[in-house]
Amino acid sequence: MENHLSQIENQKSIMYSHPTCGYCDLMREELIENGIDYEEIDVSKFPKYWEEIEKLSGGDRITPVLVNPDGTFDIGFRGIGCNYNS
Repeated sequence: MENHLSQIENQKSIMYSHPTCGYCDLMREELIENGIDYEEIDVSKFPKYWEEIEKLSGGDRITPVLVNPDGTFDIGFRGIGCNYNS
């Protein structure tokens, strides 16, 4: 699987989300309020991206995950997220 990060414009952040995660809603609202340009990937619709989330989080299926243009990333909204490990 090609890394999605190489497929988008370098100036956008990527937010990995899930529709049942309320922390994703909070992160989305904050990004919009702060005028941060981002692309959102719903992992319930595109489950292949769980692999990228697991790499970033050390093996957990957690949302939201925000990957910034400089390569830094945030797991959860202010450190809190929804865990989808089975």
